[in-house]
Amino acid sequence: MHSINNIELSSLEETRCQFNGGTGAIKLGIDVHQDFYVVVEQVGGSNPKPPQRLAKEAFLHWATRLKQKSSAEVYAVYEACGFGFSLQRKLSALSINCYVVCPQKLDEQNRRVKTDGLDAKALCLKLDRFVQGNRDALAIVRVPTEEHEQLRAIHRQREQLVGARKRLEAQGRSLMVNHGVEPVQNWWKPRTFAALPAPQWMKELLANSQPILVALQQKISALTVELQSAASPDQPRGLGKMTSVVIDREIGDWNRFNNRRQIASYTGLCPGEYSSGNTRLQSCVTKHGNPRLRAALVELAWRLVRFQRDYKAVRKWRQILAKGALATGAARKKAIVAVARQLAVDLWRIKTGRLSAEELGLIN
Repeated sequence: MHSINNIELSSLEETRCQFNGGTGAIKLGIDVHQDFYVVVEQVGGSNPKPPQRLAKEAFLHWATRLKQKSSAEVYAVYEACGFGFSLQRKLSALSINCYVVCPQKLDEQNRRVKTDGLDAKALCLKLDRFVQGNRDALAIVRVPTEEHEQLRAIHRQREQLVGARKRLEAQGRSLMVNHGVEPVQNWWKPRTFAALPAPQWMKELLANSQPILVALQQKISALTVELQSAASPDQPRGLGKMTSVVIDREIGDWNRFNNRRQIASYTGLCPGEYSSGNTRLQSCVTKHGNPRLRAALVELAWRLVRFQRDYKAVRKWRQILAKGALATGAARKKAIVAVARQLAVDLWRIKTGRLSAEELGLIN
């Protein structure tokens, strides 16, 4: 009789290692930090190797040697974070297929244990499934070109400067209110500040931030002129030069969307859904995608209600939008979100040459 050894395998990866133990592609799961990277390597169908903690430069040297001494394809993945896409560009320059994915919960088994090594291993295993053909294993983030990133940074910095100005201005008004002085709008402007009806001690405190506010406004005005000068001269009425530039630069490349569903999904203005069995429940918008684009589209939709009354989406929701404050808040939000979502689809049609603005009911 032949004896059979019962070998217990602890995981799916070990099972595949037994039956698919040959060499194959190299996968790298990377947990990114400011000063170092934690990397887990998997070769072919074998088990992932123990995590390594490498400094930034040391990791790039290690990845270069790994690519040079291996004839197999090398893949890498890391989560999008505040450190940008420089790592992706450096690895791509080494001919390593690097993907950036949406941040997500990596503790799939809900063990409530989170370490850099476990995160890197989970990313590595997801990448393995992706390379094997499961395209749903990773939620890939589009990596913009350096030119697109530089253009996008201009209006984002303007947005940050406006926020800083509003905070300082509000602090000044708060100081006046706390001490019984009637607050003055735009108190920091030179003429208004000179005639400000406030005690001398309060004006001395306000004078600490007043020059900063004036300088901020000058920078904001300069960036506004720069952005508006980049807008197309033939804009449909109500579109706005600033808004059109913000939308174009947040999108980057309109041709990357293949159909209207993709562009609508990217805006995050589609309703969420929770359905089970015979129950179908649609909830508020998913907010999936670009928040700056979503804010610009909603702002633009409100302007089109005023300036483009014959626009198809505006006509469809006119009964609710015409009521103004008389309509319930939920009804108004639903209507304006629907207009903004349709507007994103129509802008995609215009930018890709599928239809003209006139054909969509947008007049100059």
